[in-house]
Amino acid sequence: MRDVKIIGITGGSGSGKSTIVRRIEEVCPDFVFIPQDNYYKSASFVSNKNITDYNFDRPDAIDSELFFEHLSALKQWKSIEMPQYDFVHHSREDRTVHLDPAPLVIVEGLMILYEPEIRNLLDLKIYVDTPDDIRFIRRLLRDINERGRTLDSVVKQYLNAVRPGHASFIEPTKEYADLIIPEGGQNENALQVLITFVKEISKRD
Repeated sequence: MRDVKIIGITGGSGSGKSTIVRRIEEVCPDFVFIPQDNYYKSASFVSNKNITDYNFDRPDAIDSELFFEHLSALKQWKSIEMPQYDFVHHSREDRTVHLDPAPLVIVEGLMILYEPEIRNLLDLKIYVDTPDDIRFIRRLLRDINERGRTLDSVVKQYLNAVRPGHASFIEPTKEYADLIIPEGGQNENALQVLITFVKEISKRD
């Protein structure tokens, strides 16, 4: 069986996790990318008006069983059918995306270090540590521009769910990280450590 390495990238909403993924892609374009966001459970009853009726910032909002099953399969060099999620209507789509295994798998999401079973599958655990005000601004712009949200609904969700969820379930997982990257993609020293690790994996293929 081929050796598969899994890099996990976590941090609060808007911390810059996607920027880290893009930097990895610059030196190693051949990898499987798994956004944990695709594994949210459906909550189609949620709208701008009742956005806090369902808390997306808790571990039980994620289908962790399927997420673990898919990561385990890729680790064993097996293909998966990755779910797709509609963030405008807050529901899992009927279609899936077929993904074949690769020597490098990158998973990115809020809760990837929370569950011990998932954490134990990761060969490198990264926490992106970005100030709260910067993260909020990024989230605000994304939710309004990409997800059809209103200013009031984003602020309400942030104060009632996102902020307490970050303090309770995300920030505490920093202790499990092998590498903490302050300011995300702006920290060149930390990024060079990560890039070196990625290049070593690429050479083994």
